Amino acid sequence: MENQILDVLDLQKSALLRLSTSTAAERIEKLRKIESYLMQHKDDLCDALFADFKKPASEVVIAEMLGVKREINHTVKHLKSWMKPQSVSTPLMLLGTKGLVQYEAKGLCLIISPWNYPFNLSICPLVHAIAAGNSVILKPSELSPATAAFIQKMISSLFDKSEVAVFEGDATVSTFLLEQKFDHIFFTGSPAIGKVVMAAAAKHLTSVTLELGGKSPAIVGPEVNVEEAAAKIAWGKFLNNGQTCIAPDYLYLHEKNYFSFLKALEATVESFYGNNVAKSKDYARIVNRRHFDRIVSLLEDAKEKGAQVLFGGKTDAEDCFIEPTVLVNCTPDMRILQEEIFGPILPVMSYQNEVQITENIRQGDKPLALYVFSTDTVFNQYILDHTSSGTSVVNDCLIQFGHNELPFGGVNHSGIGKSGGHYGFVEFSNQKSVVIQRTNLLKNFYPPYGAKVRWMIDFVLKWL
Repeated sequence: MENQILDVLDLQKSALLRLSTSTAAERIEKLRKIESYLMQHKDDLCDALFADFKKPASEVVIAEMLGVKREINHTVKHLKSWMKPQSVSTPLMLLGTKGLVQYEAKGLCLIISPWNYPFNLSICPLVHAIAAGNSVILKPSELSPATAAFIQKMISSLFDKSEVAVFEGDATVSTFLLEQKFDHIFFTGSPAIGKVVMAAAAKHLTSVTLELGGKSPAIVGPEVNVEEAAAKIAWGKFLNNGQTCIAPDYLYLHEKNYFSFLKALEATVESFYGNNVAKSKDYARIVNRRHFDRIVSLLEDAKEKGAQVLFGGKTDAEDCFIEPTVLVNCTPDMRILQEEIFGPILPVMSYQNEVQITENIRQGDKPLALYVFSTDTVFNQYILDHTSSGTSVVNDCLIQFGHNELPFGGVNHSGIGKSGGHYGFVEFSNQKSVVIQRTNLLKNFYPPYGAKVRWMIDFVLKWL
């Protein structure tokens, strides 16, 4: 495997100039090939994701396929304009020159993708990398092997290895890849592994995009449509069995709506999955036994420290099944309020005023997402102004990931860099500044620095 990787790296290095000077039409053709393959093999992708963790076909379409198709179409529509050098205004000191920002490919790129949305979070950054004119090595997660095999088959049938190559395997493959010199690394995963990636990249001064996670809060204000907010939070939390980096991780409920909201939330979950969730065809499973055990340990720790299961709580280790679960009477000493859950358990806390909760949120690491539900715009703005997060949504969940005109990414502990739409293209590009000199006005400032030159310098210093 190591020799194969090194051979592919040599091939891709030799192709960098050809790829970086390719036209928009050539790059668009590659993106259309991905879209065409996806549409022709939709059922195969659904089968792969069901094999990995029983993801319902509808969720595959919504959360895996639509995102990729949308990203391709948006990029195809705008790529020609994105690739054009962008003119900038000219400062007075440089009159007679022309300034441009030219987007050039970063070069040799490594994408390490996660298991929770293994197709979407592999192919979307690949779309951005291809659009920017790079070569790519893609390492999908070994925890979703069926989807990794699908990606391998798709890429090998569409691309020469000198352009895009996929390497499957465990963490040893990722470790070896990270030892190599890349021009950019795009990693999606946990903050703990993100630190490892960043440390490896630092050895070569390689730029990184880190899409990480964290404990993303949802806040329900005193003035709110309870039923609507409950439905949106339930969908955002329990989609993909809670294995979503931007899922609501814990919930603050204003005491005014505490009981009515919880009642609506329970009713919503039953309307989604029926009164026997284990038999629902619309509910995914935890990806493997290790993650199942981790989530159950969080649940047990919370219960031992006084949390109560309002509804849910059933588990089945053989099926990696955890029922949608809501916990009340939660306290900060519980691990479930300290660690990212990444599963279908929602801790709930009540509050009296927004000052209290924004102070609590600021004491922790900055989250990838923050959700606020209220019909009071003043309340919403207070929350947004007094917290920091990579993304935020008012009166819904998860939809920020689908907004092509907004940057997606974290801040500090929850991520570095942005992706999505033009921001993804820029992330895989070097923004090269170009100054074109058309006169020689600066010759008036050349030495020797006589009285005339000194007068001009003083004049510029005064009026610039």
